[in-house]
Amino acid sequence: MPVHVAEAVARPVNAWGADDPAFEVVWHGGEPLAAGREHLAALMAPFHGVRHSVQTNAALVDDAWCAFLLEHDVHVGVSIDGPEGMNTHRRTLAGHPGFGVTMRGIARLRRHGIPFSAIAVVSDPNPDKAARLYTFFADLGVDTLGVNVEEQEGVNVGVKEIDPERAAEFWAALADAWRARPVIRLREIQRVLNFADAVIGGRPTTPHPAASPWDPLPTIGYDGGVVMLSPELAGFSDGRFGDFTTGNVLRDALDVLVAEAEERTPWITEFWRGVDACRATCPTFAFCGGAHPANRYFEHGGRMDGTTTRYCTTSKIALLEGVTRHVRENTC
Repeated sequence: MPVHVAEAVARPVNAWGADDPAFEVVWHGGEPLAAGREHLAALMAPFHGVRHSVQTNAALVDDAWCAFLLEHDVHVGVSIDGPEGMNTHRRTLAGHPGFGVTMRGIARLRRHGIPFSAIAVVSDPNPDKAARLYTFFADLGVDTLGVNVEEQEGVNVGVKEIDPERAAEFWAALADAWRARPVIRLREIQRVLNFADAVIGGRPTTPHPAASPWDPLPTIGYDGGVVMLSPELAGFSDGRFGDFTTGNVLRDALDVLVAEAEERTPWITEFWRGVDACRATCPTFAFCGGAHPANRYFEHGGRMDGTTTRYCTTSKIALLEGVTRHVRENTC
């Protein structure tokens, strides 16, 4: 990403950050540390009053990078799928297992006292492996763990079918492990707890754009193109929707693109029709909020108005069922 793109993004973002102390700019997609310390510092420099985060495989993390992360107060997320036997899909450019390289980077983060979160992709949500998965991350000392069941998106088309009941058992077993040793924040469990708290408190659970603000989650590509709602769509193109972008920050300000997103982006209108269909047909819509755009697109032949996806089934419906089952079995 050229610095002038970051400068264009920063102008409205700095104003948003002034109104929200928790506003965060996440450097994600590919490997952000591959930009190098000098260039990444130049990209961050135009931003003021915001928190920066990087999502990294930690392969490049050394003492110099640790000093950089501390100096710039950067929150670190590490992509690692669990203990070595669960991490075999991650390979180095030379084709070797990436586990040892990532663990070396994590060791440096820990040595420098840099807290970090983790995202784990689970290809096989086996309930018998849930406790081992959780224990690995608890022992690693992460502050937050996010668990993503592998999704069919983009070039990743070889995802195998997952039995929803098996997925629910996995989430229940993961909740069991967390409850027995609640030393880290488990993102998915927290989502269910937040949902339950909203229901009990009588607060809205699934904001709808027609009724309340929606989170556009703008993703800015290296060239300034902006994709709303679904980072996974960045870099793809479609005969009907083009490159999925709402516009480009080098031509229009990001705050304008966010404000005019629905008028400028045909696929978003189709997506909201799909959300309405989910609302009308899915009994867990209040928790799920409707299938995500990229999952709809890649699983429903390029349509945004389909309903249930594999992600819904394994990571929303099964999650709610699994954690609910855990609560029932552990409540006197």
